[in-house]
Amino acid sequence: MSAAPNPPSPFSPLRIGPVTLRNRLIKSATNEGMTPGGVPSRMLVQLHERIAAGGAAMTTVAYCAVSADGRTFVDQAQLTRATVAPLRALTDAVHRHGAAACAQITHGGCFTFLPELSTRRPLSASGGFNKVGLMSGRFFKQAMTERDMDVYAQQFAQAARLAREAGFDAVEIHMGHGYLLSQFLSPLYNHRRDAYGGSPEERARFPRQVLRAVLDAVGRHMAVLCKIGVTEGVKGGGTADDAATIARLLEADGAHMLVLSGGMNVESVWQLFGSPMPAEARANVSNPIVRCAMSLQKLTEPTFDGFREMYFLEHSRKVREAVRMPLAYLGGVRSLANVELAMREGFDAVAMARALVFDPGFVGQLRSQAERAAARSDQAVQVEQAATQSGCTSCNRCVVMMYTPGGTSCALQPPNDAELNRIAAA
Repeated sequence: MSAAPNPPSPFSPLRIGPVTLRNRLIKSATNEGMTPGGVPSRMLVQLHERIAAGGAAMTTVAYCAVSADGRTFVDQAQLTRATVAPLRALTDAVHRHGAAACAQITHGGCFTFLPELSTRRPLSASGGFNKVGLMSGRFFKQAMTERDMDVYAQQFAQAARLAREAGFDAVEIHMGHGYLLSQFLSPLYNHRRDAYGGSPEERARFPRQVLRAVLDAVGRHMAVLCKIGVTEGVKGGGTADDAATIARLLEADGAHMLVLSGGMNVESVWQLFGSPMPAEARANVSNPIVRCAMSLQKLTEPTFDGFREMYFLEHSRKVREAVRMPLAYLGGVRSLANVELAMREGFDAVAMARALVFDPGFVGQLRSQAERAAARSDQAVQVEQAATQSGCTSCNRCVVMMYTPGGTSCALQPPNDAELNRIAAA
């Protein structure tokens, strides 16, 4: 796709379905480790309030499971009647600063480490050997039936209704990173020979059913986003061409925006972050399951020659060329120059994670930089943009900080208040 002739300012409003965002910079979902026993903590509220106060247009609460079986760990949020009130405390705090709040709704499928499930085997797109089960003792998974799919689609719809009741402005249906809907989209996981397997169009049939159920439930009142992978980053996995096909189908079904990500939790976790997980980070993880998983992943991790900014751009361009709907670029955004490049490439929004974990006020800093640049010469602007970027080093230690008492934080900053993370929000 050629560069947009008149790209929008990243600080101009953006309409997504029935919701208008104050700018185009979004905090993407990052597992926070701030829902002990599945209940949102005061630390979780504080995290998202800081991001809202720092200027982001919308902040996304990660991994709100649509059912008890949909969690990957016990201490993971679930959208239930009991969590509506603490989540309302979070959305109220975000709204006080003029930002929107988004709930990421998802189901783990066979990617689960729960001690108990309601089924004998975890459900997934296909049955057979469960690679993830090597770490949890569940060596086999079970293929979902059409009846299962109908039930799960309604679980997503009910979770979206509860998210609306909790004050969220948007929901993001997670269709990436190796969770249940991704297991249907992925040729690595989906080996079905019925109408739900085969071509990208057939593999997308159940995720599309979920999208339509959520749109029917809340689409007139909330923005409904889908997070998809533009590459799985592993041989035999989903490609950018697959993602372009899937994007066209989701656009036809009425999704309000797609958030473009990549990588898989088991096969290619490094692809998610564009950089490796450090050995010392693995050694410091107290959770033995996670430590084992990270060690296994390290065996197949490629060699990195430094961190590459905008590392999903080439793949995401193919999706941009395939659809006209709003798209949020994600992956390696560290500076105003990166954000403006995404706008020139035709993306409507930019989603960031690690840069906002490092500094929740980063969006406000970018806005101030843009305002200063508007009054200066082109040469001076270029010098300033080259010298100014996030202090995040992409070391990925924030990823494993999720398992510490205070939850996710930047290893270069003071840790979160562990006591605040033990108190339920209300």
